[in-house]
Amino acid sequence: MNPCLRRIGQTLCLSAALACAFPAWSQPMGLPSMGAASASELSPLVEHTLGQAIMEQGRHDPTYIADLDINQYLTALGRKLAAHAPQALSQTITVFAVRDPAINAFALPGGYIGINSGLVVAAQSESELAGVLAHEIGHVMQRHIARGIAQQSQGTGLMVATLVGALLAALAGQGDLAMGVATFGQAATIDRQLGFSRSAEQEADRAGFQMMRQAGFDPRGMLDMFRRLMNASRLNEGTGGGYASTHPLSIQRLSDIENRLAELPPAAAHPDPEFWFVRARLALLQARGGADERLRQTFKSEARDRQGSRKAAALYGLAWLDWKAGQAEAARQQLEAARAVQTAPQLDMLDVRLARARSPSAAADASAQAWKRWPQSQGVADERARALQAAGQDQAAVDFLKAAVRQWPDTPEFQQLLSNSLERLGDKVQAHEAMASYFEQTGALPTAMEHLQQARRLSKDFYEQSRLDMRIRALRDSLENQRALLEPYKKK
Repeated sequence: MNPCLRRIGQTLCLSAALACAFPAWSQPMGLPSMGAASASELSPLVEHTLGQAIMEQGRHDPTYIADLDINQYLTALGRKLAAHAPQALSQTITVFAVRDPAINAFALPGGYIGINSGLVVAAQSESELAGVLAHEIGHVMQRHIARGIAQQSQGTGLMVATLVGALLAALAGQGDLAMGVATFGQAATIDRQLGFSRSAEQEADRAGFQMMRQAGFDPRGMLDMFRRLMNASRLNEGTGGGYASTHPLSIQRLSDIENRLAELPPAAAHPDPEFWFVRARLALLQARGGADERLRQTFKSEARDRQGSRKAAALYGLAWLDWKAGQAEAARQQLEAARAVQTAPQLDMLDVRLARARSPSAAADASAQAWKRWPQSQGVADERARALQAAGQDQAAVDFLKAAVRQWPDTPEFQQLLSNSLERLGDKVQAHEAMASYFEQTGALPTAMEHLQQARRLSKDFYEQSRLDMRIRALRDSLENQRALLEPYKKK
C-alpha cells in the first residue's frame, strides 16, 4: 500500500476512535470573553505547535486543496480582516480550502481556518464570504478555540494529552505523527463538539462585524450569509456537518446584527474581482461525476445573465470544462471571451495550461507573459515554474524559484519545486537543503533534519559543511525547545 494512503488510513481510524471516545464538549459557562487570559487555556506557543502539527498531517488529507492561487486569495482576505480586529491576535491568520460541498468552515488551533469549497460556492458576494471568515477570526481573537480545547471538563484535557503525546513521540523519532493527530474531518468534529456558548458566538459576531466595516466590506454580507446558512440548515435538517451545527444561528444573533446595521449608513464595498474566479475554480474542484454538466449549465446561465467579473468568471469556468473534456479550441474561445470582459491572473494561468497542448516551449513563453502581468500572484508563479521545468529549462526554473522564495519566504511549495529542479541538475546537496526548508516550514522538523544530514554527508566543501552544521544545530535546538514546551501538557 502507498505509505501516504496507509498514513491517512491510520489517521482516519484513530479519528473515528477519538470521536467515539470523547463525549460532546459543551462550552464552559466560565469561558473568558474579551480580556485577560485564563490559566486553563493553552499558551499561544503550544496552540501554534498543535495547529501546525494538524496542518502537517492535514496536507496529506485527500480533501486538502493544495492550490496556491486559492489559498493565497483566502489568506489575504483573512489577514485583511484580521488587520482591523478590535484587539490584537495572538496568532497569524492562515486560511486554506477544503474540497467539500457542505456549507461549512472550521478553525484549528494556531490561527488556521479551513473553508469548505461549498461555502465559497454558496456565497453570492465577497462580503458574504468575508462575513463568515470575520466571525471565525473573531473566535481566534477571543482565543475561544484554544480555551475550549484546554478545558478539563468532559475529557478535553485528555485530547490535549493525546495530541501532545503523539507530537512528542514524533519529535523523538519514535512514532508516526499520523497515529495521534486528527485530519481535517476530525478537526471539524472537534470544532463542533466545542459547542461555543451563545455569548461567545455573539462576541465573534460583533468582532467580525467591526472587522468587516473597517476593512471595506459591506457588513450586510454577514447577515445575508447567515440567513442563507439558516435556510440551508433547515433544508438539510438531520444530515449534520453544516455550519449551523457548529455555530448555532439563533434569531437573537440575527436580530443583533440587524440592529447594528440599522444604526449605520449603507456601506460602499469595493470587492476584489478575484473572488468570482476563485469561486468558479472551487466549484470546478468540488464537481464530481455528472456534476460537470450541471455546473456547465450554471456557468452558461451566469455568463448570459451577469456582467463584469462574475460574467468573466463564468466564461472561465466554461473554458475549464471544455479543456477538461479535451476540447482545446472551444476552451480557447471561451478564454478569449472572458478576457474581453475582464483581465485576471486565473485567465492567464489557464492560458499557460492550454499552451502546453501545443508544446512545452509555448507554455514557457505564455508563462513569461503571464508573470509580467501578475508578478504578485503565487498561482502564476507556480505555473511559470512548472512550465520552465516541463520545457527542460531547469536552470531558469532554479533562478526563478530562488527569487520566488525570497518574495514569499513562508510559502513552502516553492522550496519543493526548487528541490525538484536542483535534483535534475545534479545539485543534490542544495536539493536536500531545499527539501529541508520545505519540511521545516510545514512543521515536519525530524524529516527536515534528515534532509539536512543527507546534504551534510554529500557535501565536500568545508564552508558548505559548516553552514549545514549551523542549520542542523539550529533545527536540533528547535526540536528541543518544542519538546520542553509540550512536556508540561503531556499529562494534565
